[in-house]
Amino acid sequence: MPQAADTGHHTNGPAAVPAQRERPPGATGPPPTSRSGAVRPAARTGSGRVGAAWRKRVTIAAFLVPALALYVLLTLVPILQGAYYSAFDWNGLEPLDQFVGLQNYRDALADPVFLAALRHVLVILVLSLVLQLPFALGLAVLLNQRMRGRSLLRLLFFLPYVLSDVITAIVWRLLLQPAGLVDDTLDSMGFGGLSQLWLADPDIVLYTVFVVVSWKYFGFHMILYLAGLQQIPTELEEAAALDGASRAQAFRYVTLPLLGPTIRISVFLSIIGSLQLFDLVWVMTNGGPVGASHTTVTYMLERGFERSQFGYGSAVAVIAFLISFAFALTYQRVVLRRDVAGALTAMGAR
Repeated sequence: MPQAADTGHHTNGPAAVPAQRERPPGATGPPPTSRSGAVRPAARTGSGRVGAAWRKRVTIAAFLVPALALYVLLTLVPILQGAYYSAFDWNGLEPLDQFVGLQNYRDALADPVFLAALRHVLVILVLSLVLQLPFALGLAVLLNQRMRGRSLLRLLFFLPYVLSDVITAIVWRLLLQPAGLVDDTLDSMGFGGLSQLWLADPDIVLYTVFVVVSWKYFGFHMILYLAGLQQIPTELEEAAALDGASRAQAFRYVTLPLLGPTIRISVFLSIIGSLQLFDLVWVMTNGGPVGASHTTVTYMLERGFERSQFGYGSAVAVIAFLISFAFALTYQRVVLRRDVAGALTAMGAR
C-alpha cells in the first residue's frame, strides 16, 4: 500500500491527518468542520431548493397533463356537447338552427315510456340491493371458511364477470329463446309448466333481465367481500367466541361492522351500474317488448339514433347524467365521508 507523503508534521498516534478540501479562491477563514474535525458539506443554497421544487412540479405535470387532457377530451367535452345539442330540435344532419330551449326536457319528463324506463331502473336497483348483494355476501362468508375446493369455487363464481356484456347477452338470449336450453331443462326435470316466453312476455322480461344481470355481476361483489373479510383479524372473532358470542352474534357485531366500508363501496357500485345499465338489455331485448325492459340509456339510444332525434336523445342523456352525478355526489358526501376521511388520514400518517 503506498505511503502518504511526508508533510513535515509529526503525530503522536497512528491517526492520519484529515485531508483539506479545496476551497474557492478568495475564501477567508477555516473551512467549516464538525466536532470530530471532519469538514462539513456546504449547506444547500436557496437556488438549489428552488430547482428541486421546479423539477418536482415538472415531473408531476408530465404525468398529470396527458391523463387530464384525455379526461377533458373524452369526458367533459362530450358532456358539454350533449348539453348544447339538447337545446335544439336536431336530426343529426341539418344545421343547428331550431333552438327549442328546455322543450326536449319537458317532453322527456312527460313521456310515459321514459318514466317507465326510470321505474325499470329503480326496480333493478332495489332488487340488486335486496337480493344480489346479500347473496354475494353469503357466498363470500362461506368461501372464506376453510374447505376443500374453495379456490375452484371462487374461480367458477367469478368467471361470469370476466365475460363481456355482449357475449353474456347473446348466450343468454339463445338459452332463453322458446324451446331453448332453459325450457328443455325444465321439461326434462318435469317442470315444463314453468316454461315462459322469458324475453317476450312484458310481465316477466324485466325480472329475466335482472337474473342475467345478477348472474353476471354477483361474482364481482363476492370478490370485493372476500377481500374485505380477509382484512379482518381472526383474533377478533375468536375473542368474541371466548366471551360467549355465537357465530351469528360474532358475525353481526364484529364482522359486519368491520366489513362496513367494503359494503358501502359495493352498494355504490351496484347503484351506479343499475343507473347506467345498457349493454345486456340492448343486446337481449332491445328495450322490448313494447318498452317493457327499457332503461334510461336504451331509451336514449332508441330515440336518439333509431329515430334520429338527436336533440331529444341528448336531453335524455343529460337527465341520466344528472341523476347519476347527484346520487354519486350525495352518497360520497353522506355515506362515504368517514371512509374517505379515514383513508386520507392513513395516507398522511405514512
